[in-house]
Amino acid sequence: MRLQFVLGEVLLGLRRNATMVVSVVLVTFVSLTFVGAAALLQLQVTKLKGDWYDLVEVSVFLCPDGSTAPTCAGGEATDDQVAALERTIESDLGDVVATTYYESKAEAFEAFSARYPDGYEGTQLTEDDMQASFRLKLSDPEQYQVVDEVLSGRDGVEVVEDQRAAFEPLFLVLNRASLVAVGLAGVMLLAATLLIVTTIRLSAVSRQRETGIMRLVGASTLFVQLPFMLEGAIAALVGAVLAVAGLWAAVQYLVVDWLAESVDWVSSVTTTDVLTIAPLLLGVAVGLAAVSSALTLHRYTRV
Repeated sequence: MRLQFVLGEVLLGLRRNATMVVSVVLVTFVSLTFVGAAALLQLQVTKLKGDWYDLVEVSVFLCPDGSTAPTCAGGEATDDQVAALERTIESDLGDVVATTYYESKAEAFEAFSARYPDGYEGTQLTEDDMQASFRLKLSDPEQYQVVDEVLSGRDGVEVVEDQRAAFEPLFLVLNRASLVAVGLAGVMLLAATLLIVTTIRLSAVSRQRETGIMRLVGASTLFVQLPFMLEGAIAALVGAVLAVAGLWAAVQYLVVDWLAESVDWVSSVTTTDVLTIAPLLLGVAVGLAAVSSALTLHRYTRV
């Protein structure tokens, strides 16, 4: 009987404040969509880093003829300097470097010719224009600084380059986009909280006579407040479910069916990732309802 009464009061409150309830649902939907988008962006950054950081290498470019680098004052790197560098990599960087590959000028020219058979930007290059290098695959890509400190400044080494630097601008853009999404989500969550507070307040004020009678007959505080709490929670949860559904559809049709088919050389977020963050969105929705109830009900439904 009590459960039936509580559910009846909840449905009555939702009908009385239908416009406000719809507003709560829409604002919660928008705000949690931003929260979910930020979470998915961070998951995408993590996937890209996992894929690309495992592929990138550290390139140690050796001195060519005519280089102005201080370590290249003697001209092109000699065989002795190359051998010394190999010994240094093996002895000083054995725990950091997983594999070492030496690319001669001839091999560099062969790779260049295969990639640019008609020359680079209309310029035909020869083997003498190429630059020998070491390509180092690191056990941990984050240890680039160690390699740089050991090899930079040695005779025969013109420059040490970390290929990860090419990806950092992309990661920076994605991280900033997720921060913008979080900021917008924060504003919208505040708006959603205020709307839920207003909805609960209107519902409580419109039913002061009923709650007064319930107080007189000895109803507990929880029993009096429960219908109002459920109204806010239902509205917020509906918004959260819509946000999850919207994110799932966006990922399925825009990422999985379109972007992933066009750009198949990178890992993209999937609908499984959306389902992974779904509990977070539902939890935020419940939290919104709980905070809103705490801010309102103690004033209007005290027993």
